[in-house]
Amino acid sequence: MKNISLFLIMIIAVMGLSSCQHDDDVVFVAQPDPEGVAFTSTFSDNYTLTQSTSGNLAERFVWNEVDFGAPTTVTYELQGSASQDFSSFDVIGTTSETNLGVKVSQMMSLAEDAGLDNDPNTENPNTGTIYFRVKAYAGNDGGNSLNATSEVASLTVTLPEEGEQEMPKTNLFLVGDATAAGWDPNNNNTPLFRDAENENMYYFTGYFAAGYYKFVETTNWAPMYGYDGSTLVYRATESDPDPASIEVVTAGYYSLALNTDDLTFSMDSYDASGATTYTTIGIIGTATPGGWDADTDMTQSTFDPHIWFMNDAELVEGEMKFRAENDWAVNWGTDSAESGQAAQDGANIPVMPGTYDIWFNDLDGRYILIPQVTE
Repeated sequence: MKNISLFLIMIIAVMGLSSCQHDDDVVFVAQPDPEGVAFTSTFSDNYTLTQSTSGNLAERFVWNEVDFGAPTTVTYELQGSASQDFSSFDVIGTTSETNLGVKVSQMMSLAEDAGLDNDPNTENPNTGTIYFRVKAYAGNDGGNSLNATSEVASLTVTLPEEGEQEMPKTNLFLVGDATAAGWDPNNNNTPLFRDAENENMYYFTGYFAAGYYKFVETTNWAPMYGYDGSTLVYRATESDPDPASIEVVTAGYYSLALNTDDLTFSMDSYDASGATTYTTIGIIGTATPGGWDADTDMTQSTFDPHIWFMNDAELVEGEMKFRAENDWAVNWGTDSAESGQAAQDGANIPVMPGTYDIWFNDLDGRYILIPQVTE
């Protein structure tokens, strides 16, 4: 009887071992994701496409993550077409991420395929529709049968006719040992803030060290503005006489105003003793990477804690505001694009797609978005 019991125990142990071995041989069967794939980004009503901004980001397409029920890479292919039925299309790019940026130049190519142009002497329209969709597939082979394709997104685009495109606006930057950049015109120089209504008017309120400064238009020493004690003095080229600098006798906060049309200039002391010094200030809105859900933080100047900047920021068409401490308690906005003076709880700032250097002054709410030329 004892031997029989031992024999039964051995049989049960062998069966258990066999069962464990079968449990380890798990087979994953890939299958379509019932949720499919769909765009989750919000698109603008119209995209303005110009040659001067062709290297800029026009839109970042975002979609949901697809799960094919197997431990395999999922590849996403963003497609663009001039026709809604996608009888022919361009592959904008492939990625394993759930987003992909599209440049203005890529949209312009599709717009031209759709028969649009910016020549006022042709009968071709300059406004029309281009189409996008995203395809998700298992692995790296786009031809396999395990895939999903989103619904088509229709985007309205405009190619401004020749003569309608605005000339780039002039910017002015501080240079000199009284300023953050020192005597280097190519050192992330702090800009002046251009008036939203009068392109010849510029303002700046901020800290100056004891010393001297001037204004330059680019990263070169000309064009430049100096001061002769009564009016601004313009230097068009480096072969022209070098105008005198503006002296700051006592370090402190000052408020500047200048008009490049009539060459008027003023500089007055400014009391910043009661101003709040914020820990963080960022941009937020549909034009920004975080949408209305998350701030994209700016960098605080180490020279002046009330000046904030962000270099090479990729913005899409939409709206934005400035916000302190990642909270809506203190936020600034207005309805002026590119530059202006934002107010507490003001309107959303309209934004055209592009890559910008962004500057903001929390003392007076002035801001400027400076377009950057990208390759």
